[in-house]
Amino acid sequence: MLRYKADRRTIAFVALYWVVAVTPWFRWPVMSGWEIAGWVVANCLLSFFCAVIVHNTIHAPIFYSRTMNRFFQFVLSFTYGHSVSAYVPGHNFSHHKYTQEREDAIRTTKARFRINLFNQLFFFYLMSGDILKGEIAFGRKMYHERPKWFRQYGLELGLVITANVILLLINWKCMLLFWLIPHQYAAWGIVGTNYFQHDGADDKHPYNHSRNFSSPVLNWLLFNNGYHGAHHNKPNLHWSLLPEYHDKHMRPHLHPNLDRVSLMSYLIEAHIYPGRRVDYLGQPVVLPPAEEDLDWVGEINVKQHEEDMAA
Repeated sequence: MLRYKADRRTIAFVALYWVVAVTPWFRWPVMSGWEIAGWVVANCLLSFFCAVIVHNTIHAPIFYSRTMNRFFQFVLSFTYGHSVSAYVPGHNFSHHKYTQEREDAIRTTKARFRINLFNQLFFFYLMSGDILKGEIAFGRKMYHERPKWFRQYGLELGLVITANVILLLINWKCMLLFWLIPHQYAAWGIVGTNYFQHDGADDKHPYNHSRNFSSPVLNWLLFNNGYHGAHHNKPNLHWSLLPEYHDKHMRPHLHPNLDRVSLMSYLIEAHIYPGRRVDYLGQPVVLPPAEEDLDWVGEINVKQHEEDMAA
């Protein structure tokens, strides 16, 4: 059923998410404060891992069967807290096609705090309004041009909203702690990755457009998403093949400052000490004038874009 055996790990992580998400509901009457905190942290981490899986599956569906892939999107929508289909417009059609340009709804130059740590911490909240506007505009377009996509999107969104209401009525405290907060963390985390992956890189360069992290532990947990440059150059390449592609086609041409090992050391360096917002050459990032997003929805040719992404 699986296109790649590596996605056994994907299935295992999703199954683990459900175990971690459901168990504390049954243990709620007997849990201590520390145990509750532990379950919240575990749910946040697993929900974020599932958000990474959402990202992977919209680029490279894991099953041969389209029906199973559509069903899996329903399952993932509950782990992530939003329609999986909704991830497509802002990511595939805006960010990948127009990386760091005005059509890119999540370009890092929209974050303009003087303290760089704030840019990372609040990136999701700065971008969320424009992400939502793009999602709504794209949904309207697909309602007419791709009714099947719109039905899938509507069903995913409707089921998630319905689940939210039901869980709220059953136990609002559990819903907040083990459902809503983890889903918010997942959204905050997956959008926030864009900041450290692209800020200060050269979006016009064929290789130096993304920051990469080769830590084996990080990439095992995050399904090789540390190899972000390879992903941008080959968006539909399965995540299990990214390290090989990075070694063969990216690393020989990549500036060493964009080929890091540890994500944590970079985050500390960029946001804590010395905490300066610099480009990959060590020069202060020069921000362009603040400008509104350009419309990327109106000109979308979905069929042509799908062919380009598959090339």
